[in-house]
Amino acid sequence: MPEHPDPPDGGAVRAALAAPDRVGPAAPADESGLSRAQVAERVASGRTNDVPVRGGRSVGQIIRGNVFTRINAMIAVLFTIIALIGPVQDGLFAMVVLCNTLIGIVQEVRAKRTLDRLAIVNAARPRVVREGAVERVAAQEIVLDEVLEVGTGDQVVVDGTVISSGALEVDESLLTGEADPVAKAVGDTVMSGSFVVAGHGRFRATKVGRHAYAARLAEEASRFSLVRSELRSGIDRILKWITYALFPVGGLLVYSQLFLGEGTALEEASAGGQVSGPLADALRGMVAALVSMVPEGLILLTSIAFAVGVVRLGRHRCLVQELPAIEGLARVDVVCTDKTGTLTEAGMRLSAVRELGGGEGPQDSPARVLAALAAGDPDPNPSMAAIARGCAATGGQAPDWPVTALVPFSSARKWSGASLLTPEGERHWVLGAADVLVPADDPAAAEAARLGGQGHRVLLLARAAERVDTHGLPGGLRPAALVVLDQRVREDAGPTLDYFGAQGVDVKIVSGDHAAAVGAVGREVGLAGADRPVDVRDLPEDRDDLAEAVERHSSFGRVGPERKRDMVRGLRDRGRTVAMTGDGVNDVLALKEADIGVAMGSGSPASRSVAQLVLLEDRFAVLPRVVAEGRRVIGNIERVAGLFLTKTVYTMVLAVVVGLLAVAYPFFPRHATLINAVTFGIPSFFLALAPNTDIVRPGFVLRTLRLAVPAGTVSGVAAVTTYLLVLGGRTVPDPADRTAVVITLCATTLWVLLLVARPYVWWKAVLVAAMAGLLVLALVTPLGQGFFDLDVSDPAKVLTGLAVAGCAIAAITVIRVVDDRMTARAAAREAGPERSVRGAAS
Repeated sequence: MPEHPDPPDGGAVRAALAAPDRVGPAAPADESGLSRAQVAERVASGRTNDVPVRGGRSVGQIIRGNVFTRINAMIAVLFTIIALIGPVQDGLFAMVVLCNTLIGIVQEVRAKRTLDRLAIVNAARPRVVREGAVERVAAQEIVLDEVLEVGTGDQVVVDGTVISSGALEVDESLLTGEADPVAKAVGDTVMSGSFVVAGHGRFRATKVGRHAYAARLAEEASRFSLVRSELRSGIDRILKWITYALFPVGGLLVYSQLFLGEGTALEEASAGGQVSGPLADALRGMVAALVSMVPEGLILLTSIAFAVGVVRLGRHRCLVQELPAIEGLARVDVVCTDKTGTLTEAGMRLSAVRELGGGEGPQDSPARVLAALAAGDPDPNPSMAAIARGCAATGGQAPDWPVTALVPFSSARKWSGASLLTPEGERHWVLGAADVLVPADDPAAAEAARLGGQGHRVLLLARAAERVDTHGLPGGLRPAALVVLDQRVREDAGPTLDYFGAQGVDVKIVSGDHAAAVGAVGREVGLAGADRPVDVRDLPEDRDDLAEAVERHSSFGRVGPERKRDMVRGLRDRGRTVAMTGDGVNDVLALKEADIGVAMGSGSPASRSVAQLVLLEDRFAVLPRVVAEGRRVIGNIERVAGLFLTKTVYTMVLAVVVGLLAVAYPFFPRHATLINAVTFGIPSFFLALAPNTDIVRPGFVLRTLRLAVPAGTVSGVAAVTTYLLVLGGRTVPDPADRTAVVITLCATTLWVLLLVARPYVWWKAVLVAAMAGLLVLALVTPLGQGFFDLDVSDPAKVLTGLAVAGCAIAAITVIRVVDDRMTARAAAREAGPERSVRGAAS
């Protein structure tokens, strides 16, 4: 499972912020912000927020990363040996690696440019106050002493001191690990990396760029740790094993070739431009073996597959903020999604205001009160914005009632309130979830639940007996009206959930709305189990019990931010790979806790900053393409890895047996290049980019070795058998002997390619046929025979090679059939209990 780092110690963060805040001259005292001249002076002196736009490697780092690799170092050493002893065609393998490196650089640079373009669109643009006017700038354009304005959902991008606060509440959990929002008053410190959960305010930047120690902590805390990539860690582990094996195998070959007898030289080797003699011949044999052992194309194709996946997702306006997220998507088996803005359209519409008679006169008319509340809210959420639009559409003029106290909405409270000074005196009003404001047996709560069950969002307007800024919910609430808001379900939500169901991915709707409203939306999109929605407040606090309840149900209402995080964490603890989608500040903790966080492009800057994927066009229907792309990448790389490791295994078998028998190695490096190109190198490039919808399962290394070790061992034994048969007791082969072994290996490994390429489509058949055609051209044309030193003039040896290959093909087929059946039975045994549990739940 992915490992998420613990947040930095809260005490350490606060201690860091206790250091002197000032860097440079004193800040101006008013809220009008800096003048243009002051901004220019600070830019000139370097007092800017010089932080990178996004992570990722520069072009120079990409080039260095692709050139200076472990495999390239191995190949460089082997090519140097061939360059010294010749002939030049034996160094052809270096050209292949050079082309691979260039392709890798081009693809990664292409992916980088795609990501950078999308990142510019996704980048947060904080609001700053300059010369009294509010404007948006890039985070890098903020300077010291800048006055910044923040509201609900905004992320604090630099450290600062609050200079005005409208019930400002900030969540610092990404920095301190403390989940409770912190109220900020004038003079309090705000930390970069925290985010606003309620209210609004302004603060002055006291630390920017590299001077902001807390910003460095925030950069670590607010970013996902890289997904633990089973694919990449598995490939790295395999490469280490191969590296360790190169030395003993190479040493054995050189030793055996040097002591074949009286210093036997390979007389048939052309003398033009090469060094001859026992040592040179032994080195050529060693290079031929080691070149085939090194899976030179595996790392390249892994990088290309990831890069192409990024570019393809970019075409759908999906920003991949961390490349390993593509692999994580392929393994996702649970999608937890918010309702509002994800399954439903982002906007809402005021449908009705149902009066309940809680007022005392005309001044308490719900329509007038709602209009006043909307007008007095400096940072309205989507519900309040819909109310404001609805009141304006009816032609009602918002009364000019000053706000004497204000409590902004937050997902934790689920209510907002304002004290208004009317001509008749001060009135106190709250607006929020009915089941939070009044008891469950209250008629208002019952009616709200009924309307919620029809898919509406329902808020209760109630009059309070005391100011709303008292501690907690004000007392003496009297229901005045139910505010009914309509939300349209996205047209593509149903088909998207159908896709996940067909792919074996469970979907959980996790929302702060009433459970009945969540269930209604779930039923509308056809989600299994949505007819039994659950109020999370009724679920147990115990972590294991909560996780079990989340496994059993699919629709959850009244979920607060911390509870949402706990639900995701519980699923992960039970071995599930969880993707979380959301767009609001209330989703941030769950997005960060999930294996894969997916944010909507129009969502809050805080949610976008912690997500690994951002859907820039807010299209939930893009997710199936994203999951499919992840499966394509991982499934194809697994196939390619099986091919390359088959080559490594048969080369090791051949090299070890030849070394122990003290006979000459059957190949020159040019032969290895030909075999590698037509059997694995060229085909794997196409297979790595092919469509693939297989569900990714854990156990990449074991599964790859289960293919590669038997197939490679049989292929190696077949090559040795052919070699010994055509050699006839001699220790030094001629070109016809070598050609027979080439035929055996190519025929055998082309069959392995056919097995790996399943399911078959026309282009795969054409691909294999084309590779066989290239091999035939090399075998029968004078140019191919001369360049690769091949000889098919002896029919007996050619038939021997084909006959041994036929036996090897039969053996490999039997092994694969048996292994497939054993795997299927094991999978059925594992899936049986799980299906029973899910069947009982549904």
